[in-house]
Amino acid sequence: MTDNKICDGRVVIVTGAGQGIGRAHALAFAAAGAKVVVNDLGAELNGAPSADSGAARVVEEIRAAGGEAVVNGDDVSDWEGARRLVATAIETFGRLDVLVNNAGIVRDRMLVNLAEDEWDAVIKVHLKGHFAPMRHAADYWRNESKAGRQPEARIINTSSGAGLLGSVGQGNYSAAKSGIAGLTLTASAEFARYGITVNAIAPAARTRMTETVFADMMAAPEDGFDAMAPENVSPLVVWLGSADSAGVTGRMFEVEGGKVTVADGWRHGVSTDRGARWEPAELGPVVRDLLSKATTPEPVYGA
Repeated sequence: MTDNKICDGRVVIVTGAGQGIGRAHALAFAAAGAKVVVNDLGAELNGAPSADSGAARVVEEIRAAGGEAVVNGDDVSDWEGARRLVATAIETFGRLDVLVNNAGIVRDRMLVNLAEDEWDAVIKVHLKGHFAPMRHAADYWRNESKAGRQPEARIINTSSGAGLLGSVGQGNYSAAKSGIAGLTLTASAEFARYGITVNAIAPAARTRMTETVFADMMAAPEDGFDAMAPENVSPLVVWLGSADSAGVTGRMFEVEGGKVTVADGWRHGVSTDRGARWEPAELGPVVRDLLSKATTPEPVYGA
């Protein structure tokens, strides 16, 4: 453990924490003094059950370093599973302060080849898997607020560059991650009265989900700084989970290596108003003029 206990005594849930970025988050929170609920269903990349969950190993690592942690194996995309996950934190450590929604899967295909079950699985794990834990955690924090114990609660969601810009061959994943961005904005506005901030990250790191998409970027360097190591993402997440991040809410942060970027989302751009209904044939030159004045969109990944 380090001496930098920015989250000393805080209770944190990290979903999908058996390996990859989630594991890095769990270890980083523990090093910062937090008590951690390490959630992992123990699934393969495509969502199939795995006999070898890494959650127990992460808990062992935390305890070996002098920290406190407990395993939770519930499915975060299952309503009752998400409820039990939140209950695990409260029953084990007496409270909950931070929820890090990280769990996800990929089933990559071009849209013309994407099957219905591949769409449904990715949307469920990512989007419902964010909403369900968030809903149960927010219910706990709202009750605390109503009882006069105003929380300093934090939710950190996990979107993606694919959700912000699109990604060829990942239509289901892009849609889910874009949905998470919108969910983050809405939750930040609705939950503020209860002492809850809600932010999201769009990380770039070497994980099971990215190794086939960005294979040319994923190799670890032979020496020097490994910009694609999952551990690079976690410091910002730990800070967002701390009391020090008060007032920061409804924001999206891109994180890659040592680079942190505040992502600018959809905003009102150039416009024209004639004060009356347009005729369809009139709109060609109007739209082209607007587009000539608008900012050029970032390119879609893989386009």
